[in-house]
Amino acid sequence: MTPVPLLLLQLVVILGVARLLALALQRIGQPPVIGEMLAGILLGPILFGAVAPTAQAWLFAPESLAALEGLSQIGLVLFMFVVGAELRLPDGARRHLTAASLTGLLSVLLPFALGLAISPLLHGSFAPEGVAFWPFALFMAASMAITAFPIMARILKERGMTESAVGRLSLTSAALADVLAWIVLAFVVAMISSSTGWSGFAITLVGTLAMAVFAFSVLRPLLARALDRHGVEGRPSAGLLAVLLIGVFASAAITDALGLHAVFGAFVFGAALPRDNRLLACLVERIEPVAVLVLMPVFFALAGLHTTPDALGGTGVFALALILAAAVLGKVLGGAAGARVAGFNWRESFAVGSLMNARALMELIVMKVGLDIGVIGEEIFTMLMIMAIVTTLMTTPLLSLFTNRKTGGAISMDAATTLRNPQ
Repeated sequence: MTPVPLLLLQLVVILGVARLLALALQRIGQPPVIGEMLAGILLGPILFGAVAPTAQAWLFAPESLAALEGLSQIGLVLFMFVVGAELRLPDGARRHLTAASLTGLLSVLLPFALGLAISPLLHGSFAPEGVAFWPFALFMAASMAITAFPIMARILKERGMTESAVGRLSLTSAALADVLAWIVLAFVVAMISSSTGWSGFAITLVGTLAMAVFAFSVLRPLLARALDRHGVEGRPSAGLLAVLLIGVFASAAITDALGLHAVFGAFVFGAALPRDNRLLACLVERIEPVAVLVLMPVFFALAGLHTTPDALGGTGVFALALILAAAVLGKVLGGAAGARVAGFNWRESFAVGSLMNARALMELIVMKVGLDIGVIGEEIFTMLMIMAIVTTLMTTPLLSLFTNRKTGGAISMDAATTLRNPQ
């Protein structure tokens, strides 16, 4: 079969399986993205490769994956662009910024510390050959600290909790936590990727900071003026949308050339866009369906091809248990502790912690970065993928357990006082 028809067949299989599993997961109250992530595992060596190894090896032969890799990269860049554009403090966030900052900080620091704590038990058996302890440990710690802000926002919206006190605190905390976690991850990746030592690290760090400063101080006002001139009620024209896409890919190319990763450039460019809800709605309407429904399932499928059944053999089960424990306890307890100090009761606090525990696609992006730079191998990649699915699957049931479904998590009097009168 010639390459193009095989690519089309690959897309039919990937999108078909992803959509079926997404619909199945949605029917039981789970985010559709979980089904799409599971589709990646199903099509990989763990299931499809075990049941029909010849068919799996033919359909996803290594020499046929270059086109899928390209589509996956485009989807990843576009998705992170939209994530950056969406990542903003919710309305009224400044009233409880202190409480949200504490909650976000604890939900990053505790899982980061637990990730460091378990790394000595994982490094010897699972780190790729030649990878020193500290690069491996710092990456594992950073991977524990990620929260999936987009998934959290969708879960809260579907449950009608966006305007509840639990929802507002969780969204604000997650926005702050994600910014902090991505900064930490960028720092770790820059340090690991610098093949020329501290000079290379300095070039990567200074170059990325310069790009971010340029994006926020120069591009943002220019884009705001362009939107006023070439937008209809805040919606960019086709020409301006093309300019935005050029900016996305250029930013991604710059951070990739700096040795960081393309996703960081796309994220920064999205975050630097003018804070206009009409612009965001247009981007979600025009770009997100292609990125999320068509291109991201390709990313999940390729991620599934990097999994290995060897990850669950021997000491793999023990290692997976350690990763799950560090991830769940770090996020749930860290988020709950911050909310409790902010004045929420224990049930509300654990509801916040449960929401902070959702990782979903954001964890897969982090894992792919780690695999690309060679700091983790396929065994740890597989374990982190399982962790991402399990922690996201836990979110909705735990949220139901800790909140009143009728009120969407009514706020306690102490928390209400704290949010009205932040210290």
